[in-house]
Amino acid sequence: MHSRIKNFTLIALTAGALIAFSAVAAEDDSAETPTTLPIKELRNFSEVFGRIKSDYVEPVTDKELLTDAIEGMLNGLDPHSAYLDADGFKELKDSTDGEFGGLGIEVDMEEGLVKVVSAIEDTPAFQAGVKSGDLIYKLDDTLVKGLTLDEAVKRMRGKPDTKITLTILRKNEAKPLVITLKRALIKVKSVKPKLAEAGYGYVRLTQFQEHTGEDLAAALKKLDQENKGELKGLVLDLRNNPGGLLNAAVGVSTAFLPKGTLVVYTDGRTEDAKMRLFATPDNYLREDSKGDYLKDLPAWIKTAPMVVLVDGGSASASEIVAGALQDHKRAVIMGTQTFGKGSVQTILPLDNNTAIKLTTARYYTPNGRSIQAKGIAPDIVAKEPGSNDTSALHLREADLERHLSNEQDDGTAAPAKEDDPQDSNRPASAPVPFGDKNDYQLNQALSLLKGINILNANKSPLP
Repeated sequence: MHSRIKNFTLIALTAGALIAFSAVAAEDDSAETPTTLPIKELRNFSEVFGRIKSDYVEPVTDKELLTDAIEGMLNGLDPHSAYLDADGFKELKDSTDGEFGGLGIEVDMEEGLVKVVSAIEDTPAFQAGVKSGDLIYKLDDTLVKGLTLDEAVKRMRGKPDTKITLTILRKNEAKPLVITLKRALIKVKSVKPKLAEAGYGYVRLTQFQEHTGEDLAAALKKLDQENKGELKGLVLDLRNNPGGLLNAAVGVSTAFLPKGTLVVYTDGRTEDAKMRLFATPDNYLREDSKGDYLKDLPAWIKTAPMVVLVDGGSASASEIVAGALQDHKRAVIMGTQTFGKGSVQTILPLDNNTAIKLTTARYYTPNGRSIQAKGIAPDIVAKEPGSNDTSALHLREADLERHLSNEQDDGTAAPAKEDDPQDSNRPASAPVPFGDKNDYQLNQALSLLKGINILNANKSPLP
């Protein structure tokens, strides 16, 4: 295993080598090995390729056909393997770095329009007065209707200092609003800390980025300073967190677990896919890290009562953290069943600024549980009031076409869809504002922490 996990991977193994295939042909299927190429099928491919080139109604370039063939191979494997063109590869790197050129708005889709969930402070959108609930009708001269959310987001992002005009529909406004914005470098903060009340901390992680581990360490130290001493409890919020980098998930887990504790392990067909990751610096520090940012955390962080909030939008790296803290009985997991993405994707760069994202392994919690297509079951189920809308479509990993099976499946039925209050990859409704006093699940978590402290204070030593 490499001494450090590469910092650019999606909940992934190291991207140490490109895929290589031997050009050994096999006429006989029985002689097929992982390094042989099937000559009969390749002849068929060549024939189809040539027929399209000669007979298709419109000219098609070799590059278009071969790129489509690569995309088809990867898309046919599972929902998470994919071919990344130059733009897609750059966007992926930008998202894991936490920096990109854009407007500074969190968005969702509603009735074919882009809905603003929130405008990030000190960004072009915030300064221009874009508000939560605004519906974006046009991007420059392009109607949003007919675009996917990803296509709309791609149009809104761009080089800093370039301009874009938004046409916005706003409640109680008689006419559409036309706002011209200048893109800027947006830095997404994946860690949001708050002293919920005296003695109790609250930290929300929105995704697992390159700097999430060290940002969490800084946030915990800040809470310690604000509270002027040891906290009585901590809530870690992973709701609607879609995941991210594996080393960031290990780092977050390490902040709360004893040194040397097993956090997660992976298993796949190759030796590189078989990893055991422990709460040690080599498993979470980036190659450019300047020292261990977790070594001087206040002692209470390893021992204070802790609740982790999860839901159907908690996926991948979020499930690694929840599973590790649950298996080691470090935290109470509260909320609803998580998404169930228990597979590892390796980013394999190609030589033309493109890459493939390939599923290479399954990951397992410290106690050997595979959460693939199942998810993490909370210790305490706590649903937002009104979340049992059975008419809504709530997808999870198990609902996706070609999803990997769970090899440990004992036949236990997955939770009914109405038990999942969030869409798998995108919330069915806007997330609760950070630290909102009406956040039902957060209030339940705080009440539980207070109850634990009361019970601990009332414990009398055995004779």
